[in-house]
Amino acid sequence: MEKVQVLSSNALVDGWIEAKYLAPGEDKYSKRNLQAPVPTGGWRHLTSDEIERLIKNENKASSWDTIWVTDEFSPKMLKNNHFYGTVRIGRVMDGALKFHDLRLPIGITNSSIHSCDIGDDCAIHDVHYLSHYIIGSRCMLFNIQEMSTTDHSKFGNGIIKDGEDENVRVVVEVMNETGCRRVYPFDGMNTADAYLWAKYIDDTILQKRLGEITQNSFDSHRGYYGTIGDDCVIKTSEIIKDVKVGPACYIKGASKLKNITINSSEQEPSQIGENVILVNGIVGYGSRIFYGCTAVKFVIGTNCNLKYGARVINSIMGDNSTISCCEVLNNLIFPAHEQHHNNSFLIAACIKGQSNMAAGATIGSNHNSRSTDNELVAGRGFWPGLCSNVKHSSVFASYTLLAKGSYQYELNIPLPFCMISNNEKEGRLEVMPAYWWMYNMYSLARNNWKFQTRDKRKTKIQNIEFDTFAPDSMEEVLQAREILREWVGKAAHKAGLALENESPYQTGLRLLESDKEAEVEALDVLGEGMEKSRRPERVRHAYRAYKAYGDMLIHYAMDNVMKFVRNMPGSTLADVAKLMKGERVGSWVNLGGQIMSENDVDALRDDIRTGALNSWEAIHARYNTLWDRYPVDKLRHSLFCMADVFGVESLDAATWEKAIAEEKRIQEFMRDQVRASRMKDMVNPFRRATYRNEQEMIAAVGTIDDNSFVKQVAGDTAKALEQLSQLKLA
Repeated sequence: MEKVQVLSSNALVDGWIEAKYLAPGEDKYSKRNLQAPVPTGGWRHLTSDEIERLIKNENKASSWDTIWVTDEFSPKMLKNNHFYGTVRIGRVMDGALKFHDLRLPIGITNSSIHSCDIGDDCAIHDVHYLSHYIIGSRCMLFNIQEMSTTDHSKFGNGIIKDGEDENVRVVVEVMNETGCRRVYPFDGMNTADAYLWAKYIDDTILQKRLGEITQNSFDSHRGYYGTIGDDCVIKTSEIIKDVKVGPACYIKGASKLKNITINSSEQEPSQIGENVILVNGIVGYGSRIFYGCTAVKFVIGTNCNLKYGARVINSIMGDNSTISCCEVLNNLIFPAHEQHHNNSFLIAACIKGQSNMAAGATIGSNHNSRSTDNELVAGRGFWPGLCSNVKHSSVFASYTLLAKGSYQYELNIPLPFCMISNNEKEGRLEVMPAYWWMYNMYSLARNNWKFQTRDKRKTKIQNIEFDTFAPDSMEEVLQAREILREWVGKAAHKAGLALENESPYQTGLRLLESDKEAEVEALDVLGEGMEKSRRPERVRHAYRAYKAYGDMLIHYAMDNVMKFVRNMPGSTLADVAKLMKGERVGSWVNLGGQIMSENDVDALRDDIRTGALNSWEAIHARYNTLWDRYPVDKLRHSLFCMADVFGVESLDAATWEKAIAEEKRIQEFMRDQVRASRMKDMVNPFRRATYRNEQEMIAAVGTIDDNSFVKQVAGDTAKALEQLSQLKLA
C-alpha cells in the first residue's frame, strides 16, 4: 500500500509531470496549450484592482501572476476559492445558468482549482478539488468532491504512456474468461473491430498489427488534460478522475468515473446518473447510464442504455442495446441487444445482435469442466426464454428461441428460426425448425421493423444489418434444408419408405419435395450432433419446416429484387438476372453487425497484416466500402438462393413468373399470419379472464383492428402486391 507523503507547499503547483517525460523545449503545460482554445483577444494578467477585489472576496492563489483572464472578466463573481498553478478563466459575466431545475450564478465559488482552463460563462460552485481540466463554455459544475487528471491519463484507451509497463494497459477480455481473446479498447471502437480482433486469435500477425495500430492511434506522451465539452452539467458527484467528456453531457450523482471517455454531442447528449461506477472504458454517443450501474473494462456503443443496477465487466456492448438489472461478464454483444431482468446472467459469450434475454436466463454461466476456457456463440435474434439455462460450450443458429427449461448438455443447433425445448417427460431434446415463420410471424415481422425504427443514432460508426432475411441467416436456411433432407431420409429408411439403391439424402429430398406431408410428418425424425448426450434429438414438423424455409428463401430474393427495382427505375427482371454470375458465395461473416463475405474478411485481414490498412480510420473506411457494395452482394446471393429452391441454374421468364406468383402467395401468408398470431393473444381465455367484460378488455388492449403494426403490415403487403404486378420481365 502506498504511504502518505509529506511534501513542500510548492508541490501543490509543481511536480505534476516528471521532467524526464518532457521533450526538449517542452514544459508541463505544453500538451495543455495544444488542447486549450485561445479566446478572441487572448489572455491577460489580472489588474491590481481585480486582485484586490478577489482577495476581499476571500479568494487565495499560490501566485496571482499565474492567473490569466479575458477582458470580460468580472472578479465579483468569484468568492472563497483557492487557485494553484496556472489557471485561465474565460468570460465571467453577471448572469446565471439553468438546466432543468438547477439554477446557478455564473462564476466560481467555494472551490479549489489547480492548473485549469475554464471557458466562458461557467458556473463552478462547491468543487472541492478541480485539477488539470480544460472546461468548455457554459458548463455547470456543482457539489463535486474530486475532479482530477493525472499526467499519464489515457481516458479509457488501451494504450500505455511513456515509462509505463505493459501490465498497466487496459484490456477487455471478451468471449472467454481466460483473457485469451482480449482486445485493447479505444475511442471509436465498434463491435466489428472487437470481433475482428477477438475471433481471429490464431492469426498472430493480425493480433500484433491491431495492437500496434491501437497504440499508434494515440500520443504516448504524458501531460494531456482531462476535457469537459461545452454545455456540460456535472452535479453532486464524488470522484471524476482521468475523464474526457464530450459536449452537452449530463452527469448527476455519479459515484466514481475513472479513466473513461464519455462521447456526447448536442445532437446525441449522453447522461450518467446516480451511484454509477464506470472504470476503464468508453461510452458511446447518446448513451444513458443510471441508477447504481457498474461497468469496469468496457466499451458501450452509441444510443445504449445501462440502468437499474446492471453490472457489465470485461464486455463490449453494441449500438442500440439496453442492459439493466443483471450481470454481464466477458461478453462481446453485437448491436440491438435487450436484457432487462435482475436474475439474468450472460457469461463468456458472443451474442450476434437483435437478441433478447428473458428473466431467469443464465447463459453460459454453468461450466461443464473445471476450467473457465469455454464459450457460447449465438447468431442474430437469439432469444432464451424465461428461466432457461445453457452451459458452455454451445452454438446457436440465427433466431433461435429457447423454451423454458434447464439444458444440462452442450448444444450445437444448426437450424435457424427454430424453437428448442427440453422434453423432460420423454427424456429428449426437441427442435422445431422454422418455428418463427410457422407460429410467430407477428414477432418475426415486428423484429424486422422495430430494430430499424429504434435506431436513433446520429453518429453511425457501425454499419448494421437489421433485416432478418440476410446472407448470414439465409445461408443457414440453405444448410438447414440440406440437413433436413439427410435426417428425413434416414427416418424414411428406418420406416421402409426408401426406394431401391436410394441414399438417405436422395430419399429425404424426394419426400420433402413431394406433396406427401402426412407421410413425412408421421416419421420419427431424429437429429444428430445437436446435444452432447445420448438422448434422442427429435425434429418436429420437418416437412412443414422445409417448405417454410423454401418460402423464406423466395421471399428473401423477391424482397431484394423489389428494392433493386425501386432504386433503379426502369430496370427489368432480365437486368436483375444478369447479376447472377459465377457461383453462390456460401460463407458469410457477421462482423459485429455488418454482414460481409468471408473472402472480404480474409482480404481485410490480409491488408491489415501487410500494412495496406495501417490505421483504424483506414479499416473503418474499408468497412464502409464493403457496406456500399453490400446491397448488390446481398441481391446476388438471394438470387442464387431462390434458384436453389426452384432447382434451376438461371432465372428465365418462366422461373420469374413462378417466383412472382409464389411471392404474392407468401406476402399474403405473412400478412395473414401476422394478424393470426396477434389474434391468439386477443382470444386467449386466460388473458381475457383478468377483465370483467369485453368493454374493459377493449379499453385496455384495443381490438385486432386497432393494432398499429397489424395495420402497417397490411398496408405494406398491399404495396408489395402492387409492385409485384408491375414487375417487367424484359
